Amino acid sequence: MTRFFDPPCRTGLVLGKFLPPHAGHQYLFDFARHYVSHLNVLVCSLPEEPIAGTLRTAWVREMCPTADVFHVKDANPQEPHEHPDFWQIWTETVRRRIPYPLDVVFTSEDYGDELARRLGARHVIVDKARELVPISGTQLRARPWDHWQYLPPCVRPHFVRRVIVHGPESTGKTTLCRRLAEHYGTVWVSEYARGMLDHRGGECRAEDMVPIARGHLASQQALARQANRIMFIDTDALLTEIYSELYFGSVPEVVKQIADSQAADLYLVTNIDVPWVADVQRDLPHRRQELREKCLAALESRGRKYVIIQGDWEERFRRACAAVDRLLKQPLSE
Repeated sequence: MTRFFDPPCRTGLVLGKFLPPHAGHQYLFDFARHYVSHLNVLVCSLPEEPIAGTLRTAWVREMCPTADVFHVKDANPQEPHEHPDFWQIWTETVRRRIPYPLDVVFTSEDYGDELARRLGARHVIVDKARELVPISGTQLRARPWDHWQYLPPCVRPHFVRRVIVHGPESTGKTTLCRRLAEHYGTVWVSEYARGMLDHRGGECRAEDMVPIARGHLASQQALARQANRIMFIDTDALLTEIYSELYFGSVPEVVKQIADSQAADLYLVTNIDVPWVADVQRDLPHRRQELREKCLAALESRGRKYVIIQGDWEERFRRACAAVDRLLKQPLSE
């Protein structure tokens, strides 16, 4: 692209917390990269902030792949009144990362005038009134699901609420997952073991436990960007752990690690008050009560939130929707 500027605008700077980066930041990045030949972005973070700076930096690099993106972890003052040398401190921070001259500083804030002056650059203000993209990081952190359209695809998995449908075999987990996903206009993750074992008649071996747990987790991660606010997951590594102990008398350490790390926002535990339906991977109709108790014990021992889903199929669906609606009304911190 040919650029026509007088004086030349070769190098530019955008800096911020990007907590989280959103569509307004995407507009700022795109505006800046079309304005200058080379763009630098500083992602500034402090340890106590709710989203790790390393993660925000990775997001910004994906959103602005042609820029040089730096993660700044300096414990700098956040406002001019906090330190008499505020502007000098921040000027030195910028210069340590970008030692060559800057032509333009891009911001949506008044502070850009003084920062640009100290860097020997010009300040170009971009959508200060937030009219083009009316969103803020504060709004998104509080209720990301109400402003989903402003979250870039790479950021959405961080805010997706995950609901795992958990319980003994032949209790309607897959049917419920599929129906909930359709109702909420989102994606669901099928039971990975099904596709892995069906082709060999449902036979499960001890060495299958780790691939099942890893495959199921990878499937969740792969689908997270396609989720609309929430995703529904059929079974999890906790169930793999339970069945590994039941069938083989032991649980691989990797399965335990995945089970411990894979905490959902809500578990819907399907009760055993529906008829048993046999298939090639189901062989424990006489142990459903035992498995139900093991499922509940596994959740309770880890302090995970769950709701028991019971009744006929329509009642189960109503109970599940009520629980999910409550979840989506909760602030992110709950």
